[in-house]
Amino acid sequence: MAERARGVAKTIVCACEDVTIGEVRAAFAAGHRDLESLKRYTGLGTGPCQGKSCVALAVRELRRLGATPEEAAPYTVRPPVEPVALGALAAIDPGALASDPGVPRATATATPTPAASPSAAAIPIPVRADVVIVGGGIFGLALAYELCRRGVTDVLVLERSYLNAGASGRNGGGVRAQWSTPTLIRLARRTLHLMERFAVDMGVNVWLRRGGYLFLAPTREQVARIERNAALHAREGLRTRVVGRAEALRIVPELDGSRFLAASWNPDDGVVFPWPFLWGYAGRAAALGASVATFTRVVGFDAAAGRITAVRTDRGRVACDTVVVAAGAWSKEVAALAGVALPNRPTRHEILVTEPLKPWLGPLVSVLGSGLYFSQSLRGELVGGMGDPQEREGVEQGSTLRFLARFARAATALVPALAGVKVVRQWAGCYDVTPDNNPVLGPAGYPNFHQLSGFVGHGFMMAPAVAELYADFLAGRGEDEVIRRFGVQRFATGAVPREDFIIG
Repeated sequence: MAERARGVAKTIVCACEDVTIGEVRAAFAAGHRDLESLKRYTGLGTGPCQGKSCVALAVRELRRLGATPEEAAPYTVRPPVEPVALGALAAIDPGALASDPGVPRATATATPTPAASPSAAAIPIPVRADVVIVGGGIFGLALAYELCRRGVTDVLVLERSYLNAGASGRNGGGVRAQWSTPTLIRLARRTLHLMERFAVDMGVNVWLRRGGYLFLAPTREQVARIERNAALHAREGLRTRVVGRAEALRIVPELDGSRFLAASWNPDDGVVFPWPFLWGYAGRAAALGASVATFTRVVGFDAAAGRITAVRTDRGRVACDTVVVAAGAWSKEVAALAGVALPNRPTRHEILVTEPLKPWLGPLVSVLGSGLYFSQSLRGELVGGMGDPQEREGVEQGSTLRFLARFARAATALVPALAGVKVVRQWAGCYDVTPDNNPVLGPAGYPNFHQLSGFVGHGFMMAPAVAELYADFLAGRGEDEVIRRFGVQRFATGAVPREDFIIG
């Protein structure tokens, strides 16, 4: 019988990603009971078939293990319905396609509610915690871990959905030190160091690949821009160089050299797989004493004597000494519940992934001005995105044909050989934008109501470093100048230089 059970455990559920019954069972035992969480934890349904051949088997196994119908509800199938060549998409005129909300979630119950999710409701949230962190993305979880390392272990992280549901699970994975201000360069360099050690320190592989970043400058103005940055980078000790067209083509021979004049090249930048960071931080934080409550929505705050005294959720009230809002694109909405106004402006950013190709692309490539970027994963897929100036403000995560057409036109113009490559999947997340493209840090409105938001599209590559500094601050080890510099009060004085090296 034991031998037969082992054989069943090795049965393949998802042929595209080689996910077995045993892996589904292990994920369920680890608390990933809903299909969306299971997908992110195992990779199930993220391959070319988009779940068509594996969802039914996964649902059947989840139900057998005890999942509710709501937890086993099919996850959102991402467009396109079937793989489509970039060349075909490039033939579509994006100008004829207005920006729209996009393809919505498949069902209203695809994300379990606490009442319908035993994995959430079976574990009651505490009635009190020293520190409550609102937001279970990389910022919230990294901060929880760093606080625990400093002896502050009575920490509760509240996540409105499953882990990796927000921008932390929806980004392109790029990490770079090429910025236009010394502060962000410093933070990014520290993060790259921590990411290099993450597998050793946290026991989770994040697939860091130091293939570099190649920023292409198509105009003389953009060339002058990267030359200014390169001078700053040299003073900061980075290996950034401005290279001519010929050297850029030696780095990526497939580029159409007529599309740019020069490029900024740093071989030390890289790409990671984002999802494992959250599993690593969440697991280590929990092991050190923190609690992580998923499917728990904050609905308000209580205040007395000029301080926040409690967080109210749809699962109960939690008294606390300190609150940290690290909710990404939802931070403005959460802060407003306490009567605190943030200048943050959430906007959608769409991404796609193609079929796997044999390795040909070393760096992440980005075109300044257009916002186009793409890199190649260790499995061979191209992962890329492109911002849209027509995007309206708001938390919107639907997928659009307009994005596919715009990306395909820009990508095939730069690399004509991509015309025959097929898009397998697209998705969307949100940038959390501030007026000067710098974050909002520090207390706002109340001395114990802290903000950790506004990182535009680069929060993932700053979070590990910022979490260290903010944990020191909350643990009474001193306030770094980064926190003072990026306080919300700066918007009244305009004292901080604008960060302009944003892509996407």
